[in-house]
Amino acid sequence: MTPGRRRLGTSLYAGVLFTVLGAVAWASGRPFVFPSLGPSAFVLAFERRGDRTATYRVVGSHLIGGVAGLLAYTLFGAGVTLTSTPPALSTAGLRLVGSGVCSIVLTSWGMIATDTNHAPACATTLIVSLGLLSTPRQVAIIVTSVVVLVEVHGVVVGGFRRLVGASPVGGV
Repeated sequence: MTPGRRRLGTSLYAGVLFTVLGAVAWASGRPFVFPSLGPSAFVLAFERRGDRTATYRVVGSHLIGGVAGLLAYTLFGAGVTLTSTPPALSTAGLRLVGSGVCSIVLTSWGMIATDTNHAPACATTLIVSLGLLSTPRQVAIIVTSVVVLVEVHGVVVGGFRRLVGASPVGGV
């Protein structure tokens, strides 16, 4: 496959994966689309198969990130959100910094301990720990979104394999 075709195919496929969740978000009025989902869609579209796209890795890492972020937010940042920059040297700013640092430490440790390394989960943990999506229900929606993303990817790759007799080009 030429580099130009791979760029186009990866880009369009990432868009297809994201469109499914966009439709769910639009129809439900819930945050089924959030910033760290884009990098996960890209990894799935670019790699298509292999260790980096394994369900346990992608879903597990975002689950760890969501739970770690919720724990850190509960301990340090509850009631504060990073919707605007807190004033310099403010208590609110310090609480969010503590929450963010704690969530990154917990998420990194958790991913390494469970062999679920997937960098976009570090963005997920910050989304939660900085108060942007920081309720248990919102964390459940985050994890559900990731499950849907990975399942749609599995259906597409499996369908391609049945139709053509091989996996889509890309990745390992």
